[in-house]
This record gives sequence, structure tokens and C-alpha cells, in this order.
Amino acid sequence: MRIISWNVNGVRAAHRKGLLDYIKASDADVYCLQETKAHPGDVQHVEWPRGYEIHWYSAEKKGYSGTAVLTRVRPLAVKTGIGSPAHDREGRVLAVEFADFWLVDVYQPNSQRGLTRLDYRVGEWDPAFRRYLKRLESKGKPAVFCGDLNVAHQDIDLANPKTNKRNAGFTDEERGSFTKLLDSGFVDTFRSFNKDGGHYSWWSQMGDCRARNIGWRVDYFVASEKLVPALKGAWISPEVMGSDHCPVGLEIG
Repeated sequence: MRIISWNVNGVRAAHRKGLLDYIKASDADVYCLQETKAHPGDVQHVEWPRGYEIHWYSAEKKGYSGTAVLTRVRPLAVKTGIGSPAHDREGRVLAVEFADFWLVDVYQPNSQRGLTRLDYRVGEWDPAFRRYLKRLESKGKPAVFCGDLNVAHQDIDLANPKTNKRNAGFTDEERGSFTKLLDSGFVDTFRSFNKDGGHYSWWSQMGDCRARNIGWRVDYFVASEKLVPALKGAWISPEVMGSDHCPVGLEIG
């Protein structure tokens, strides 16, 4: 199964910039989108590629956050949210169950400029999301989660680590929290196949950062350790335009 994850920074804007052409050309089995910034009625005019069914989980607030999954492999079940009203108003977690694993599409909260949301992110959201993943695994199937995690885990995951030490997405607290999640029985799939630097999935829209490849790797596929033998490849597609993020992919089978 080929799965692609992409923070599209507004599905309506991405549609105008060639999202459907990209889906047709890349021909994956599943697409997990984040930051859709839309409700289903906002894109009812869009003719999605044939053979896919689409599931939405939108934020209560219009034009904000949101996730969606397009899949041509019919899921056994679809679940929205993590079961907590405190965390489920922003449409951040959409899970689909397949025969061999759970696939979780997630758009994790940003700690924000000035770290105004850091305490919420690492003190409330991250522990709740870890517990949610473990509940899924306890049902008897391993899990894969993907999306914009809003954290660069290691120095190698961004172009300028020294100057970003206390910036949102690269604080010790966020990085340590991600380490804690991995230590609970998960693997960063891209790093299973590639140990090199210079691979990023998000670039600031200022200063021509994308052309200069001054970026951050904040978009991931993370899998239960039990799934490691089934991992066939993981990749990042920086050549794909249409958002300030680029798609990332995983092949599993």
C-alpha cells in the first residue's frame, strides 16, 4: 500500500494549485491531508478522482485546521477525534482501520510564536495523543500515524538548528516529547531508510527559503515497531509545489 501525507495549507487553495493533478499522477492508495481549512460543503463542487472515497474531520472554527483522508482501499472503520472534548474541537485526528493496521491522519498543534501554546502542546496534547495511539494498539492492531507533527526531532531535521533552539517546533520540550513517543514503541519511518541531512518538508515563505532549501522536516510517517518488517520505503517529495509543505510518503505491505 502506498500512502501519501500532505499539509495542503488549505484544500481549496491546493485545489486551485493542482492538487487533483498531483493525486492522479502520484497514484497512491491513500492520501492523508492536513490543515484542510474547509468543511465538506466548501468543496462540494470538486470532482475527486474516481475510485476514492473521502472522509472529513473539520474544525468547529471555519477556515482553520482540519484533516481529510482519500482512500481507494475501503476502511473497516473510520474514527474522528481522540475521544476528548478538550482536544477534539479542531479536527486534528482522523483514523481509518485497515485489515493489518490503523492509519491515523494527524495535524498536531503548533506551539505558536512566543511559545504561547507550548504548555498545552507538551503538557496536554502530546500525552493525550500517546494514550490514544496506545488504545488503538490495544485493540490488537499496530498503528501508523502521519501528518504535520510541528516538530523537528533532531538537529539534522532542520537547516539551522543553532538559531532555532527556542523557536516553536524545536524546543527541548517538544523534541523530548517526541522522543518519549518513539520510545513507547514507534519508529520514524523516514529515518529507517535515510540517515542524511538536507531533507525537509516545510519552508518559510519568506527569504526564498524553499529555493535555497532552508527548511524543516516536520511531516512524518511514524509506525508501530511491529510494522518494521512490512516497511518498503519512505520518501519526501520537495519538488511538489502547491503548499508551504511538500508531500511525504510511505510504502507498506
